[in-house]
Amino acid sequence: MAEEHHEHHNFHQHVKITIIDYDKKHVLRKEIRDPKECFPFRDRPTVTWINIDGIHRLDVNECIGKHFNLHPLVLEDLTNVKQRPKLEDFDSYIFLILKMIYFDAAGEIQSEQVSIILGRNFVISFQETEGFDVFGPIRERINNSKGRHRRYGADYLLYTLIDAIVDNYFTILEKLGEKIEVLEEEMIRNPHPQTYKHLHSLKNHLFSMRRSVWPVREVITALENTDNKLIHEKTKVYLRDAYDHAVQAIDNIESHRETISGVLDLYLSGLNYRLQYVVKVLTLLTTITTPFVVIASIYGMNFKNMPELDWQYGYPLSIILMGTIATVMAVYFWKKKWMFD
Repeated sequence: MAEEHHEHHNFHQHVKITIIDYDKKHVLRKEIRDPKECFPFRDRPTVTWINIDGIHRLDVNECIGKHFNLHPLVLEDLTNVKQRPKLEDFDSYIFLILKMIYFDAAGEIQSEQVSIILGRNFVISFQETEGFDVFGPIRERINNSKGRHRRYGADYLLYTLIDAIVDNYFTILEKLGEKIEVLEEEMIRNPHPQTYKHLHSLKNHLFSMRRSVWPVREVITALENTDNKLIHEKTKVYLRDAYDHAVQAIDNIESHRETISGVLDLYLSGLNYRLQYVVKVLTLLTTITTPFVVIASIYGMNFKNMPELDWQYGYPLSIILMGTIATVMAVYFWKKKWMFD
């Protein structure tokens, strides 16, 4: 899974800040440029979702962190994009990190870190860059008052964000499964080193994806078992469902890895069989032609006292002898099923 693109950020790039504030009756959605415009929403009784696309602007992170009383280590974690998914409970808020996985324009799997902060009545999400995310359906449901979002609190919003990220794993795995099936057919029909390389690359992607998905179980379990009042009991029921989805995603990853391993083993076995076949054919040919070499060597010595040299039937007899020996050996190997099996 390619992650190298995260190492160099453009510190002059635009940061997009989106606010969605809602309750049962009203919803407000707007995009802002100044992070200070988020401040009034901290103590409002409504649920506020602040989404920030772009983590490279340290001034923006520090401004929001200072107002929402975020620990300095949390602000450091926001910009350290090589972390594994985790959860940290700070009593007044909960901080967690997840990995959002997607296909880029070139069809390569990419991983993006999503950091989420749950407060009493707000959720702040930080995404590395503006572009792909899996939260579009959540925004639409909030805007259209569909589902439970408008009736539930910020902890339920946190659950839906986690669930959207986990459910997207299945989309990625489904596409990977389709690629694996195509490559498997190619490998069986017409084995080629390039197909082997593609399968091996997919196996590496699955391994990287496993490292991103496996810790999600621990994160969800920690949310289920927390005593923090920010997570209500009715939300924990939904978290159990998200946990089941995470486990299922891991099982699918393992299944795909086993399938690829089986296909790769089949390819290597085929190569080994073909190599053995070639060695066998060469060995049989060498064995059959060895008498030819012996007879030709003997009669190629040209000693004066070799009576066959002056015999008029010497040449045809030697040819017949060679042919007879070759035929007898070929019939023998054939009956032993050492040839054409």
